[in-house]
Amino acid sequence: MMENAENTSEKKSLNFIEVIVENDLKEGINDKKIQTRFPPEPNGYLHIGHAKAICIDFGLAKKYGGICNLRFDDTNPVKEDVEYVDSIMEDIKWLGFDWENVFYASDYFTQLWDFAVKLIKEGKAYIDEQSAEEIAKQKGTPTQAGVNSPYRDRPIEENLDLFEKMRIGELEEGSAVLRAKIDMASSNMHFRDPIIYRIVKHPHHRTGTTWQAYPMYDFAHGQSDYFEGVTHSICTLEFVPHRPLYDWFIDQLATDSYRPHQYEFNRLNLTYTVMSKRKLLQLVKENLVSGWDDPRMPTICGYRRRGYTPESIRNFIDKIGYTKVDGLIDVALLEYSVREDLNKKATRVSAVIDPIKLIITNYQEDKTESLTAQNNPEDENAGSHEVMFSRELFIERDDFMEDAPKKYFRLTPGQEVRLKNAYIVKCTGCKKNDDGEVVEVYAEYDPLTKSGMSESSRKVKGTIHWVSCNDAIDMTVRLYDRLFNVEDTLEDKDRDFREMMNPDSLKTLKNCKIEPFVKTAKPLDSFQFQRIGYFNVDPDSSESELIFNRTVSLKDSWAKEKNK
Repeated sequence: MMENAENTSEKKSLNFIEVIVENDLKEGINDKKIQTRFPPEPNGYLHIGHAKAICIDFGLAKKYGGICNLRFDDTNPVKEDVEYVDSIMEDIKWLGFDWENVFYASDYFTQLWDFAVKLIKEGKAYIDEQSAEEIAKQKGTPTQAGVNSPYRDRPIEENLDLFEKMRIGELEEGSAVLRAKIDMASSNMHFRDPIIYRIVKHPHHRTGTTWQAYPMYDFAHGQSDYFEGVTHSICTLEFVPHRPLYDWFIDQLATDSYRPHQYEFNRLNLTYTVMSKRKLLQLVKENLVSGWDDPRMPTICGYRRRGYTPESIRNFIDKIGYTKVDGLIDVALLEYSVREDLNKKATRVSAVIDPIKLIITNYQEDKTESLTAQNNPEDENAGSHEVMFSRELFIERDDFMEDAPKKYFRLTPGQEVRLKNAYIVKCTGCKKNDDGEVVEVYAEYDPLTKSGMSESSRKVKGTIHWVSCNDAIDMTVRLYDRLFNVEDTLEDKDRDFREMMNPDSLKTLKNCKIEPFVKTAKPLDSFQFQRIGYFNVDPDSSESELIFNRTVSLKDSWAKEKNK
């Protein structure tokens, strides 16, 4: 199931989660309280799939007058880092959201430990000293019941003693785990005595070496929701089988009528993209990209550096909506969303990325004149800026062809075009070097066709952009494209995802030209290069080198290639 920009309309009705929330409010569940949380694990940078979760978690709280907390699921000290904590906070704020409180699963380590001790004392948990392989074998299959661990009926005092030894580091990693005692014959494999604590001898980024045993996600997540007062715990569809276990733990813990409830929505899968944190980390560590914020990465910081706006990402999420069915979303819809947003906001400038010189032979050599260019025709309040016109201009090499086909409406000998915001010119010829390459194009201008003059109403079929050679600024342009050339990267699971990478995902062009209006532009400022696409200033820019990243082309060129 794939959606694209052409056949997807705005979702104006309530999504199924909003329907649930409104029904809960109507029935007075949890005293009509609405509280959500966004619970990332700080083991990597957020990607566009997380943006979907962020929008629903924070959006629900805002829409229904509740609160949304940010909670870091820091129960695996081996993979976690403060760097990721900081980046997650930055990304959430950039997307336009803010949290009520910041919590960590590690805030609840003592409460979680006490709850585990309570389960042991009630005969609902035990220490298992089998290897991970032995435990896995005894779990059985979906059609065959599991086998009880030989340690399942271990005395309570012995379990408590061993559990404490796990905590203080007297036992080695892998030598023991704490398992909940539920039902080894359950049809739900997650109920077959799940592991709830394991030994990890690695310093924690917040608690240091205080703890040597850490709770598993399934154990820590629901209880943390309960400790915080979460009412609607929203996650993706792969957690549907985990929900009964979530509820079981809450039933053992709860002492009143309040209950958090888990609801699942479809995760975001994009064409020509990988979302696996493991694979994204491989791309970074193997230097297949320049870092987490490489503009080809599906990370939020990558999209930000590429020139995507928070509004474009939120609008994209709104377009695809929330359902209970996984599907594959065409990345063209995301690209459409940023075009739609930047079209309304981006200042138009003239830039030439493959320059060739155009000489207007009947224009006075030492003359220059100031012309007016609209900053954004879509915004009447955007104003305008001056552009300088002169005898020698830079134009795109593709805008001249010596032997042109019939429907070529740009510069070719004997044909007229309009120079954007300037005059109509007629091509009179060209000059070539010894290799036969065109190095200069010649034309004559009609002085009565200046844009804005009454005589300028004379129509020609083509309009091209230009930059005056007198004041053009040099720049480097990075043409980013899709990182993978395989539409569905999940389809062939046995294939190395690195073999699916697009070798043309980045092209760097030097000695490009742009008008001086951008001299004062700051990193991440966005512009529309007329007739080319949307670009933004890369943070790598310096006084000696101005660097622009292509955010997106003006039109979807991939669709044309695919349909050839």
